Amino acid sequence: MTTTSPWSEVHFGEIAEFRNGLNFTKENFGKGIKVIGVSDFQDYTVPKYDELSEINPDGVVKKSDYLEEGDILFVRSNGNRSLIGRSLFIRGIKESISHSAFTIKARITSDKALPQFYAYLFRTQLIRETLSAYGGGTNINNLNQRILNDILVPLPPLPTQRKIAAVLSAYDDLIENNTRRIKILEEMAQALYREWFVNFRFPGHEKVRMEDSELGPKPEGWEVKTLGEVCDIVMGQSPKSEFYNEEGEGLPFHQGVTDFGKIFPTTRVYCTIKNRIAESGDILFSVRAPVGRINIADRKIVIGRGLSSIRSKDETQVFYFQQLKYTFQEEDMIGGGTIFKSVTKADMHRINVLIPSHLLVSEFERIAKSMFYELKVLTAKNDVLRRTRDLLLPKLISGEIDVEGLEIKVGGLEA
Repeated sequence: MTTTSPWSEVHFGEIAEFRNGLNFTKENFGKGIKVIGVSDFQDYTVPKYDELSEINPDGVVKKSDYLEEGDILFVRSNGNRSLIGRSLFIRGIKESISHSAFTIKARITSDKALPQFYAYLFRTQLIRETLSAYGGGTNINNLNQRILNDILVPLPPLPTQRKIAAVLSAYDDLIENNTRRIKILEEMAQALYREWFVNFRFPGHEKVRMEDSELGPKPEGWEVKTLGEVCDIVMGQSPKSEFYNEEGEGLPFHQGVTDFGKIFPTTRVYCTIKNRIAESGDILFSVRAPVGRINIADRKIVIGRGLSSIRSKDETQVFYFQQLKYTFQEEDMIGGGTIFKSVTKADMHRINVLIPSHLLVSEFERIAKSMFYELKVLTAKNDVLRRTRDLLLPKLISGEIDVEGLEIKVGGLEA
């Protein structure tokens, strides 16, 4: 491709070398070395190393299959053309990691090129669309080493590359710090719920006797009710696609779990028809494959047929969110369907929930609500940081914003 950059251009193969990922079978799954596959790309900047699958490397992995700091990984093939060319930057690795055959590794070989700059370059929409458009093949779309080798990329002066990477990585560092805080707060809320309502070590538990119930042993006086008794449930309904848009017209629309996050969904599609509504704070529960994935609406949204919304009748949303998250740790535990699981409104109403004393739930809500407020604030901050970074990204990479004359601290960015 030809860019509009003011800098000279080179074929990517002039500054990098490439290698396809590792071929292995299900017999290799086990322990020993983590492997990055297509499902690990998502829209992350850096892989989530702690969530990677592992294989036994014996007789399968060679030295050349290992990833190194500064490598850039690309999705090579997948049934979905939009994933082709999606990339990850390898940094912060503390153990041996490889990558699957559905990916290609690019390793910068020129001392005139900064790996982190090119990692950002390949995240720009123009280049991602260009790589996706190269996807070919009858049954599956493919990117290959030749395409990466031949693609034209800008080659700014190395100090300029460092400055651009420093600006963009400052946003990523802030996002990463907020993400760590979000994870800690989430774990604290989960730990408190488990301690009080699963392990039954709540304040004053020593004086309470246990008794049997349809959900197993429970403290005396606690009740078992159905979700329909304690919550209002709205089942989604999908408007015609002609009412969808990505320009922000109408309300955010969520058909299913495509844009679910850890706690709050991200908004990508909007809808101008207000059929079934979830209000801010409602629990979003997926009712079609997968069944049981859960988020919280952080604003008023339209929900499609893949979701239901749940609102507590006594405003104890955080308690029911944690209980449903704990109950449905494994997806597709309920529902019918021969191929894909799904649940009806009646199924949702019949879900059993444990109802502790009102005072205990109120105390849990008092503590946990402050954590969830902070979670929402941090999530909103990350959304703003991502939008700002993504607006700056193409302007910096193309040279539209000139950083050459600016005093920018570049830290430890090395070629």
